[in-house]
Amino acid sequence: MSVMDKVRATPEQPAPAPARKPRITDEHGRRVRVWELALRYLLLLGVLALTIGPFVWQLSTSLKGPTEDIFSSPPRFLPSDPTLHNYERVAETIPVWDYALNSLKVAVANVVTNCVGAALAGYALARLRYRGRRVATLVFILTMLVPVEGIIIAQFTTMRELGLNNTLIGVLLPGCVSALNVLLMRNAFLNLPYEIEEAAYVDGANVWQRFLRIALPAVKGTLAVVAIFAFMGAWDDFLWPLIVLSDPSNFTLTIGLNYLHGTFANDERLVAAGTIIAVAPLIILFACLQRYFFRGVGEGAVKG
Repeated sequence: MSVMDKVRATPEQPAPAPARKPRITDEHGRRVRVWELALRYLLLLGVLALTIGPFVWQLSTSLKGPTEDIFSSPPRFLPSDPTLHNYERVAETIPVWDYALNSLKVAVANVVTNCVGAALAGYALARLRYRGRRVATLVFILTMLVPVEGIIIAQFTTMRELGLNNTLIGVLLPGCVSALNVLLMRNAFLNLPYEIEEAAYVDGANVWQRFLRIALPAVKGTLAVVAIFAFMGAWDDFLWPLIVLSDPSNFTLTIGLNYLHGTFANDERLVAAGTIIAVAPLIILFACLQRYFFRGVGEGAVKG
């Protein structure tokens, strides 16, 4: 065989494939264009600026000294000489820690009553069979459509007849069980497989045992969501405590901080420091329960 025959007998080498450009995909594996990804990030940055920006500005203002201009143009987020003196002045101006303790009492009690009441009512609406169950669910839904301002006079009259005006119990009682929390727990219990409770029923477990040992541990995430919502609602409430309380020793934190606006209207540093004091417990609570919160959002999703 000649040299030319050997060359002809050798198979041709395939041409190297062109290098593929890396694909950008979303969480579902679908291809995303570069401009779409850039637009998403721009929107996220815009939302972040709108939500986090005011808090960062308040934090920066609370750390600025009396000689630093807080209305400079362009605004300066970083204080040139950070100080905690504004927080000391807040404590000297109003009994902020007494007000915070009153708010903490109401908020913790509200968390307990909402978790217990919403869990019991939600389980009854989801699992128990009785006449009028659908009507009871509809009533809870309709109560969410009634504005608080429309029934606040009736609430005040009821508290007065019960002798609970100007007490922390009077602040707590109207919101001790929220209709939204009841519906969240109901949907969480509906999403649980009923076969597990049927097996427990066959083994001789009664309703309370099935509720406490099987159903409730499976919806801890939704229970954390209820706890966060209940704490936030009680801690941030301003209108109802303002109406029902008249003794300064019983004031909650939101009412007490209102004195900073009237007495020191021109000193925004004190107002900012008081705002940070009021927001800090909510941030700490959410940081501790965030993994349960995001899991609970899925557990309590609306089910048709």
